[in-house]
Amino acid sequence: MITVVKLSRRKFFIFGSSAGIGAAAKASGMEKLIPTPDQTEGPFYPVLAQKDKDFDLTQIEGKTGLAKGEQIFIQGTVVDTNGNPIEDATVDIWQANAAGRYNHPHDSNPAPKDENFQGWAIVPSGRDGAFRFKTIIPGAYPVSNSWSRPPHIHFKVSKRGYLELTTQMYFPGHELNDRDRILNAHSPKEQEVMIAKPDKDKPDTLHYRIVLKKA
Repeated sequence: MITVVKLSRRKFFIFGSSAGIGAAAKASGMEKLIPTPDQTEGPFYPVLAQKDKDFDLTQIEGKTGLAKGEQIFIQGTVVDTNGNPIEDATVDIWQANAAGRYNHPHDSNPAPKDENFQGWAIVPSGRDGAFRFKTIIPGAYPVSNSWSRPPHIHFKVSKRGYLELTTQMYFPGHELNDRDRILNAHSPKEQEVMIAKPDKDKPDTLHYRIVLKKA
């Protein structure tokens, strides 16, 4: 079982934007970082209006229920190819629920909806390019009889002066990663940067670095 740290919504935002998170994003020496590869937006970008798009996807404002699934924190940074932090980038996040279903009218997956799962967040990067959000591990879902998508989280990241990036973050060690046609369309080195890294000291936390190219 993952032990989830309980934070107030205000403290969660402050902690996620702290300088310590982004410090790890600096590249060593003058070595250039590989830009995070573009990936398809997919058919399920959110279209249903919702007021709550904050950093905690496990609970919807005004409701008392919690989302089903294993809760995790994603601790990220947005940097350029030199490892310099990018402040005030818009980080747009959406994903399937724990059963593998999106909150989208065109998702025909028969898996159940989760009325307590927010499913969509828009957060800014803070000082040192840091951002953080709380969510659940999304479920895998079938694309065809021979292909199921591994758990993943969609990101759309934008900042004036940089090329907008749409990509997907994958979970380390998942058995479906090696067979996923979208992930495996990229080189092994590119795949590596799209897979989140576990935190050795915090089993409920994954790290994900997003590297943008200048326009």
